[in-house]
Amino acid sequence: MLKATLHISEKFDLNKHIILYNGSCLDLLKQIPNKSIQLIVTSPPYNIGKEYEKKLGIDIYIKQQAEVIKESVRVLSDTGSICWQVGNYVNKGAIIPLDAILYPIFQNLNLVMRNRIVWHFEHGLHCSKRFSGRYETIIWFTKKNQEYVFNLDPVRVPQKYPAKKYFKGPKAGQYSCNPLGKNPGDVWDIPNVKSNHVEKTEHPCQFPIELIERLVLSMTNEGDWVFDPFLGTGTSIIAAIRNNRKGAGAETEKRYVNIAQDRIEKALNGTLKTRPMYKPKYDPKSDNNKLTISPFYPQIKNSTNFNHIGLFAKHTGEAL
Repeated sequence: MLKATLHISEKFDLNKHIILYNGSCLDLLKQIPNKSIQLIVTSPPYNIGKEYEKKLGIDIYIKQQAEVIKESVRVLSDTGSICWQVGNYVNKGAIIPLDAILYPIFQNLNLVMRNRIVWHFEHGLHCSKRFSGRYETIIWFTKKNQEYVFNLDPVRVPQKYPAKKYFKGPKAGQYSCNPLGKNPGDVWDIPNVKSNHVEKTEHPCQFPIELIERLVLSMTNEGDWVFDPFLGTGTSIIAAIRNNRKGAGAETEKRYVNIAQDRIEKALNGTLKTRPMYKPKYDPKSDNNKLTISPFYPQIKNSTNFNHIGLFAKHTGEAL
């Protein structure tokens, strides 16, 4: 597939490669034939009052999500996967894990959860009355009693001890690790898109491309369709076309559709700036970033809270 020759279409067509629809995902889903999508991946609104959503009662929110999920299952291929990436609904300081309340919807549609993937990140809002939230989840479902696509090799990560060998038995002396790397597991430490991220746009809750690429590479084959019912700024389509898949998505906010179109076009011509999938996380200490030197250490050093001092010294490397 030559990316430079591809074009963005507004209506779904199996013969096209990129569908960017400005409108309700339910309207776009009506255009999609049964069992034609290999991967449905999305991060729906969390119903927390972001600028692009109207906060609803939790019962109404669940009902709306159920309608979209039901239609998504209709268009899902028998070997396909649905990945619903969610956080927490917050109501008067109390949190409700959205994956827990959405799980019965998928179960009642005869789907099986294959993983509950924890996406860990280090930056976000700071809480004062509870621990700051630093993870969200991806709940991955496939159809019951069906074989499903899962390609582990393209998403393996480096081994911790690649030179490790069997020390006894018939394979003694042979390398024990897979030379292609290890299974990344179900806890993914991937930076979220904040102000200094190379992929940042004006959208307040943007996917990092590498998060979706891991799902695309492991759950689809080249030429398959990837669909995102809540597209935002186009990340799911970008992850698809960068890896020779087809991408479709719906977004109601016109300004985000415009951003998505610009990003997709840049992805097609090779000018979109992205964070590489296997790039190590930035370590400010090893980079000798001056902001890692605490100006508060003398005050903490004189504190009577020994445990606080000990923890601080441990993390800063300074002597007590």
